[in-house]
Amino acid sequence: LVKSKKEKEVLHLYFEERNIPPQEHSSKLLVSKGFHKEATIQDFPLRGNTVYLHVKRRRWIDKDTGQLVQRDWNLVAQGTRMTTEFAAFLKEISRY
Repeated sequence: LVKSKKEKEVLHLYFEERNIPPQEHSSKLLVSKGFHKEATIQDFPLRGNTVYLHVKRRRWIDKDTGQLVQRDWNLVAQGTRMTTEFAAFLKEISRY
């Protein structure tokens, strides 16, 4: 979380991915080359406020090949905005 802003009944939260290269590319020499275009996601209301998440995903360049590298977001459950483990957890607790 790098910034938050509240305008009347709307809360804006700004996130930037940390400069920690993806584990699956740990054997490569990567250099951070900024961010992809910001994505805005409307989240669940929080204490009566509309919530917008502004997310900037980082990108890296492989110094040896010049190839663009980014985090593998397939770790996110299909059709959701959460990790597979968290989706499984919610599915499990909803059975009670």
